[in-house]
Amino acid sequence: MTAAALAARAVTVSYRRQRVLDRVDLHVARGETVGLRGPSGSGKSTLARVLALLHAPDAGHVTLDGVPLAGARHRLPAAIRTRVAILFQSPRAATDPRLSLADIVAEPLRATGTPTGEARARVAELADLVGLTPDLLTRRPHAVSDGQLQRACLARALVHRPGYLLCDEATAMLDASTQAHLATVVTDYQRRHHAGVLLITHDPALMTRLATRVVDLPPAVGP
Repeated sequence: MTAAALAARAVTVSYRRQRVLDRVDLHVARGETVGLRGPSGSGKSTLARVLALLHAPDAGHVTLDGVPLAGARHRLPAAIRTRVAILFQSPRAATDPRLSLADIVAEPLRATGTPTGEARARVAELADLVGLTPDLLTRRPHAVSDGQLQRACLARALVHRPGYLLCDEATAMLDASTQAHLATVVTDYQRRHHAGVLLITHDPALMTRLATRVVDLPPAVGP
């Protein structure tokens, strides 16, 4: 395995004494798209959250470009956290309904103290990339479609130019044209930045078209 990779090493996670992941190994190298398949409840989303540094495993660890990491979220430096981004299935569950789309995109920049002018320029750049017009940026989530909101979520995910992007059923709730557009944005970003992508999807056509290789997770193993 190349050192330039995001990797789970012997990761184990349990919820309420139910073991969801049992010593799972998976790596995503820079520049490749790894498809992740498995039955419902096999722990695909849990593994994505562990790799996204949002959930610390009960055992095992994550390595980022060869460096083992301990902890998750704000227990890790911002310079580490911002190298990995995740795009979830439901944009409404992943956004604050009180914020405008512009503020949603800018959230990670504000969290890391990016100057206001620089943040505005970056938001405008990404809005154009994902297909959000200036009038849409002023609206709140209740005033836009799921597809428009997911475009904002993708822009937010890319705002720090991550080396790894994890897509957890990110196109499942979208119409075909929006699915195609977001897939194009992701693949173009990957080529420009040599990013590693983890793709979780139940869409076999999307998996076949985008994945460099596919990993299958077994069913959850029980207590």
